[in-house]
Amino acid sequence: MFNILVVDDHAHIRRLYEYTLEKNGYQPFTAANGEEALNVLDNEHIDLIILDVMMPVLDGYGFLKEIRSSGCEVPVLVITARDSAEDVRKAFTLGTDDFMVKPVDEVEMLLRIKALLRRSRISEEQRITVGGTELIYDSFSVVRDGKVTVLPKKEFQILFKLLSFPNKTFTRANLMEEFWAMDSESEARTVDVHINRLRERFRDNDDFSIVTVRGLGYKAVRNAGKG
Repeated sequence: MFNILVVDDHAHIRRLYEYTLEKNGYQPFTAANGEEALNVLDNEHIDLIILDVMMPVLDGYGFLKEIRSSGCEVPVLVITARDSAEDVRKAFTLGTDDFMVKPVDEVEMLLRIKALLRRSRISEEQRITVGGTELIYDSFSVVRDGKVTVLPKKEFQILFKLLSFPNKTFTRANLMEEFWAMDSESEARTVDVHINRLRERFRDNDDFSIVTVRGLGYKAVRNAGKG
């Protein structure tokens, strides 16, 4: 059974999500703000977080920043009434894995939860299979048609990250923060250079593509008909 933490300052929303999760075989935990949620994380194993943005004490943005800066990689699904492009960008920049606008459809929410949990398990296994291509984290290697290609560490990490979350857009800032420390002297263009190298290496691989999302960053797309 997966443990899911619901963080929302409205009691009726917490009860609604709690009921829905229990009905579908999940174990819910609840918190009324980011500070309470941090306490839950300190004491319980949590597999996924459903997070509101506008909350007292510690809001959703502050909570996201806190857990990601501490190295916590638990999948986060932001569900909020705020729907501006700026809110979406800020949430993804701070580290959310998905974003929905209230009121949400219960079936869609459950499908997104299932997808996030599946992707999380892939990352934990340190191995991804995309069609006929396999990425093996321990050796930074990519195997296809019996041919093994060992990538430079940063290139492999970026590709592994993108393919762990297909169709999710990562900003250059996301990738810089994760793979180059914030105190790094590297520039955002460094990310572009690595992406271009990956595209060149895998230009003949039809299992996946790396797509530029104009104004935001990059995402990986698993091509139709491929695993």
